[in-house]
Amino acid sequence: MITASSTSLKGKDLLTLADVSPETILNLLNKAQEIKKAKVNGEEYTPLKGKTLGMIFEKSSTRTRVSFEAGMLQLGGHALYLNSRDLQIGRGEPISDTAKVLSEYLDAIMIRTFSHDTVIELAEYASIPVINGLTDLYHPCQALADLLTILEVKGTLKGLKLAYIGDGNNVAHSLLMACSKVGIDIAIATPENYEANKEVVAKAESFASASGSTICLTTNPIEAVANADIIYSDVWTSMGQEEENEQRLKDFQGFQINRELVQHAKDDYMFLHCLPAHREEEVTAEIIDGSNSYIFQQAGNRLHAQKALLVEILA
Repeated sequence: MITASSTSLKGKDLLTLADVSPETILNLLNKAQEIKKAKVNGEEYTPLKGKTLGMIFEKSSTRTRVSFEAGMLQLGGHALYLNSRDLQIGRGEPISDTAKVLSEYLDAIMIRTFSHDTVIELAEYASIPVINGLTDLYHPCQALADLLTILEVKGTLKGLKLAYIGDGNNVAHSLLMACSKVGIDIAIATPENYEANKEVVAKAESFASASGSTICLTTNPIEAVANADIIYSDVWTSMGQEEENEQRLKDFQGFQINRELVQHAKDDYMFLHCLPAHREEEVTAEIIDGSNSYIFQQAGNRLHAQKALLVEILA
């Protein structure tokens, strides 16, 4: 049986985990575990009957689209796929107008886009909750699934060490928020000129001070991975950066997750990747397809973490 919970998220936006309390994050993870168990046991759980989620996509997607759409269906609701090329925003309609119009039709909006300012503006003018499905600055739904996977595998969160190796991008930013909130030590190794956003780091440091976790920023992957419980990687070239690919391949040499690097982590380390992955670039096939890899459990948990989020916001 899935228990009810009081939450600070009901009717609210989720734009970044910086705005969510540690207690609310842990509540979401607990809810996600209950929902996942109910699905495995074949229990019917449809608290979102009559609810409709609009999903705006300005970036292509596999996991975000399918997990949100399937999640709404399994919870008894409905999801509408709204490609920006099919909406009037693709022809110049202001975000503010789109937000007000969609608020008349829908119960919530999930948007996957480039600029974080677009999400902020959408939330400002919408009278219904807005969920950030990804921007160039944050990827909060991914981080929730990451925490859920770590909790399932390790049985705890607080006191673990996560090493992120690669670009200081939206995934790194949301991991900084998530880890610092729940007490996971995080070390981020990036090449020079690819560091995480300084304002994001400053926020994370304040959260880490409260939770008792530590943050290490370095350009040395070995230093980051040393004694790590979790090793995390992402592609070196994200969507919208394709013209930088050749230069990035040069700049990220030495930042590949491979057999030599993981020897510096704990023997029972777990490897995570938000996918899609480029085998033999940011990670070797030996590692990503090896026994320490939990990437498909992680990808599957996008569904359960987001179902918990939708329930807490809409039910």
